[in-house]
Amino acid sequence: MTTRSDLAAAIERLKDAHVLCVGDVMLDRYVYGAVERISPEAPIPVLRMEREAAMLGGAGNVVRNLSALGAHVAFVSVVGNDQAGREISALVAAHDKHEPYLSVERGRMTTIKTRYVAGGQQLLRTDKETLIPLAPSVAEDLRRVAVGAVADASVIVLSDYGKGVLTPELMRALIDAGRAQKRPVVVDPKGKDFSRYRGATVMTPNRAELAAATGMPVGTDEEIGAAARKLIAECALESLLVTRGADGMTLFARGGEVAHLPAEAREVFDVSGAGDTVVAMLASALAAGVALPDAARLANVAAGIVVGKTGTAVATADEVFTALHTQDLLADESKIAAHDEALARVERWRKEGLVVGFTNGVFDLLHPGHVTLLSQAKAACDRLVVGLNSDASVKRLKGPTRPVQNESARSAVLASLAAVDLVTIFGEDTPLALIEQIRPDVLVKGSDYTIATVVGAEVVQRHGGRVILAELVPGHSTTGTIAKLAK
Repeated sequence: MTTRSDLAAAIERLKDAHVLCVGDVMLDRYVYGAVERISPEAPIPVLRMEREAAMLGGAGNVVRNLSALGAHVAFVSVVGNDQAGREISALVAAHDKHEPYLSVERGRMTTIKTRYVAGGQQLLRTDKETLIPLAPSVAEDLRRVAVGAVADASVIVLSDYGKGVLTPELMRALIDAGRAQKRPVVVDPKGKDFSRYRGATVMTPNRAELAAATGMPVGTDEEIGAAARKLIAECALESLLVTRGADGMTLFARGGEVAHLPAEAREVFDVSGAGDTVVAMLASALAAGVALPDAARLANVAAGIVVGKTGTAVATADEVFTALHTQDLLADESKIAAHDEALARVERWRKEGLVVGFTNGVFDLLHPGHVTLLSQAKAACDRLVVGLNSDASVKRLKGPTRPVQNESARSAVLASLAAVDLVTIFGEDTPLALIEQIRPDVLVKGSDYTIATVVGAEVVQRHGGRVILAELVPGHSTTGTIAKLAK
């Protein structure tokens, strides 16, 4: 079975994912304020407005999530010739990795969902939209552009919010093009008639949508399984990923395989947009070459992150990476961070005037020699960053039988030490690139090195830092320990 460390290693590949997203875009507005009294005119709360925010919604929220994961996105949709349409165009254009094609249809009202929020709770939602078919010329233009973009994408996402963009003709053309060019098609469905998604690779209905589409009960695991098998057969799907709220997700394959994924969230604040997060992570992972069962596991982790936030939120690649390395019983889990978060934290420490130290290694089967090295390193700085070799790099350096403990276990043990302030994993054979990014004030290695042979020494010294060779405790090594165990 793929470990969580293996899944975390796949996160780095998401930046190379190319996804085509086609669907209904809308503008999500949030009006935040405070409620301090009830209206004398009617038994309703009076919201004292404090601030407003606008963001991409609908299929646009899938795009937001794809961007947060680092993927390249070609986005095809329709907006009206109005202020909301112009706001959406500006929000889409703000992302470097977006390749947007937003057709403007005159006379069409861009969909706006406005949520009024106080004390972290929604008081009211208002919708403003036009529910009419696209003009034939606009529909044909969309079909031409969307089908033409299939060749440059690794995965196709159809994000259907029932606002008219995904016509049956357009969906048929995209699913057929995906099958012909061997591009997986991920569908976030809408409504009761799922036959229009026939031939898709994977569909992601929630429990209520599954019940509506099949007319079957979905109260138990057995009932959900029966409904899922019916839908897979009727719609010629390869797989079905059913999102089940607090009960997690279940992946059903055409061949009968079933994988249940328990919910990852510790506390749920808001489920708004969680389905978009699932679709985005699933598509990004598939585009990065991750197998569908593992892509579903990543989607489950991402969903657990986003429901722990308020509003229509996203899960970033760093957040997913960190979550995969988190051990529930460790109080020091926040010490483990992906590269971007690690760099941001180092920058904050530097602005506070703190001396940043760095050391690195495999740290497999932690022994007294490791502890002494880390203690000496910590004594030379205010904050100590440990660069940890990934499992893949350890195998390259030390052979196929190493490491004994995977990177999640090794990082968790390091994070539990008082001397260590931050652990970040690197996949290269040496930490040179990481050192160049962190630019530590102090670089520490064992005295079995010379300053001339310490990787990154020249970089640190060039920036005015110093290199320290820590005293080693004789008689301790992981290789020696493994040899003793073998005997």
